[in-house]
Parts: sequence; structure tokens; C-alpha cells
Amino acid sequence: MFKNIKKNKLESGFIIAIFVIVVTLIVYYVCHALRLGTISIIVAFAFSITSAWGSYYYSDKIVLSINRARPATKQEDLKIVNILDALMITSGLTSKPRLYVVDDDQPNAFATGRNPENAVICVTTGLLNKLDYYELEGVIAHELSHIKNYDIRLSCIVSVMVGFVVMISDIFSRALFWGGLDNDRDNDDNKGKGIFMVIGLIFLILSPIFGSLMQLALSRKREFLADATAVEFTRNPEGLISALQKLDSDDNQLASANSATANMYIVNPFKSNTKEGRKKSSDLWSTHPSIEDRIEALRNLQ
Repeated sequence: MFKNIKKNKLESGFIIAIFVIVVTLIVYYVCHALRLGTISIIVAFAFSITSAWGSYYYSDKIVLSINRARPATKQEDLKIVNILDALMITSGLTSKPRLYVVDDDQPNAFATGRNPENAVICVTTGLLNKLDYYELEGVIAHELSHIKNYDIRLSCIVSVMVGFVVMISDIFSRALFWGGLDNDRDNDDNKGKGIFMVIGLIFLILSPIFGSLMQLALSRKREFLADATAVEFTRNPEGLISALQKLDSDDNQLASANSATANMYIVNPFKSNTKEGRKKSSDLWSTHPSIEDRIEALRNLQ
């Protein structure tokens, strides 16, 4: 587990560095295409640093806002509050995550935050209404595992930054139609800047693809570890197995689901109404491993 935590922290730093480079090149390309001159690289670098800082420190608030989550209360959500209190003892975490609820009929949950001290667990009302005590315990234990393993920092940063890169790529690509290279400038000056321009154009085109692939790679392999760690907390694999089966069979659509944060949920929030569609959604391009594979892995732990 400690190796995974260290690896997650290193990967988080690496992703932030990549994000700064990608955004700098994209913004520089657009600024230069708009003929802003030598100030382009300054604007691009300042923009990328500011956006990376904001994405890191406010990623949890951004994700909660996107999903329209509200704080849980003892009066309305006592069962989930009690489950979390009990699991805090077995999990070994010293800081209690904040609990949030999304008003939606689809049973689902996710954890977010930049570290265990600033962590959040968010569940849907569908999860609270459709799962029994031990099933809810398995789901909350799964999310606590993500927190303890620092998966939340990695997934949250990736979700926010990938969503941000995709957004600015889509917006800024239109700037190509507004202006272009100033061919009247000095050739030697344009030659040096042209290298940045070409690299920026490449990232402008490929960054959404790279972002999606990064989400897939980071999400799928960590779900198995979180499932296994959850069983260590609860000593009850059947609770989580039953919960996964219910979550997978539920046909309700999550209204707040979007491609940027889909990888954070315990199961894919995008549902298909057909068996064939569900099978396709769990293939190589899904943000989650198939429920069948996860259940098989849990049964092998028994």
C-alpha cells in the first residue's frame, strides 16, 4: 500500500508538470496566432501556472459543484454518517472525510480531494435508498480506500485538468480561423517561434485524446486495489459484491454525469439499457473494469 501511495504522489506531480507544459504550448500557439508578439510565451506560462494551481487547490470544490452535491446531515443521512464513523476505526485514517449527497436515483458514489485531510465522499440518494447496511458499508469502505491510497488526489487532478485541457482545446482551436502567422516578421525570429508553434498545434489536436487515455489508465487499475482494501476494512466481501451487482443492474441515468468526472465513480455512471450496451461499456475504452472482473477478483480473496 505504501508503495502505491508513493507512486500516486509521484504521478500527481508528473501529471501537473505535463499539464503546465501542454497548456503553455496551447495558449502560446493561440496567442501567437493572434499576433500578440513576444508577450505570448509570458501570457501562456502565467496562464498555465495559475490554472494548475487552481485545479490542485480547488479540484474538490470544482467536482462537487459539477455534480451539484450538498453536504450530508445527521438528520437526513444518519445511516451513512454512522457507517463512516465505524469505518474510520478500521481504516486507520486520522482525518474524517466530509460527506456529500447528490440527489439522483442512480446508486453511485465517489471520493475526491487533494489529500486525506481535505477528502470528500459523495453518494447519491439512490445509493442510500437502494442498498442495505452492509452494501453501503462496502461502498463507503471502497471510497475510503481511494482516500487512504491517495487515489483521490490523482483522479481529481486528472479529472479537472483533463476537462480543462479539453475545454480550452475546443475553444482555442477556433482561434486558428481568426488569425495566423505574421509572415512579415523577421525570418530568424519566426524560425525559433515556429518550433513552439508546431508543438503547440500538435498538443492542441492531440491533448483531448491524451487526456482520455490518461483517465482510462489511472482509473481501471486502481478500482481492483480499492475493492481489495475495502474488504480489509470490512472483512465482508459479500457486502461489496452485492453492492456492485445492484449498482451494475440499475438502469437509472445520472443527470450530473460527464466524461471529465466519470472515472471517479465506483461504477461507470453512463448506463446502457441493453445487456449488449453494458458489455461494450466495460471494454478497453471504459473508465472502469467490468463488474464481472471485479466480483471475480473479490471472490478470489475469500
